[in-house]
Amino acid sequence: MASFEAAVEVGVDTIEFDVIWLADAHLPPEQRHPLIVAHDWADSAGRTPLKLTEALDAFLEPPLDKVEIDLDLKLPGREEEVVEALRERDLLERAMVSTMEMHTLKRILELEPKLRRGWTYPKTSRDWTARPWARPVLPVALAGMRLQLPGWAAQKLPQFGVFAMWVYHPLISTRLVRICDLAGVELIAWTVDEERRMRKLVAMGVDGLVSNDPRLYARL
Repeated sequence: MASFEAAVEVGVDTIEFDVIWLADAHLPPEQRHPLIVAHDWADSAGRTPLKLTEALDAFLEPPLDKVEIDLDLKLPGREEEVVEALRERDLLERAMVSTMEMHTLKRILELEPKLRRGWTYPKTSRDWTARPWARPVLPVALAGMRLQLPGWAAQKLPQFGVFAMWVYHPLISTRLVRICDLAGVELIAWTVDEERRMRKLVAMGVDGLVSNDPRLYARL
């Protein structure tokens, strides 16, 4: 919770956190484990993660009561519980749900059309940079994806009808910024932990930056 408050102290107006759960969406609600705030299962196993309800409750009290929230859903299947948790706390207008899962984007629209939705790209469940065998080919792969992404976004954004596109920052280009602007969609870069790269993305015209280090925002 302290990290949320530290972000507010340096002027951050939106806080993004990841939401996961065990693979138990097929069970009756009373038998499911709670939704938790964690990047992935390995992350949650290494500490005692907050329940989603606990994290959302924090945004009802100062200094977090003026801050917007993005919930990045890592899995499909329990969208009803997420929407209900936001609805119960009257947080729908201050919240967005982003995800890599197309089913979840559609389901959120069905459940609560007023809740803003964000398309997280690309779809991945692993940190590519943490795999030694992938590092030599990663720059080439990212360069190819960066070239293809603007055309893909121009085709898909009108179909998805999302409020924002959350993109892994090496894939962002000035052409992608222009496509998102034409589509009326905010472009948010994740996850940027280096000030020089942040400044370059701001100069390109991105609408938002995700970082693990709130201190960087104070320097921009």
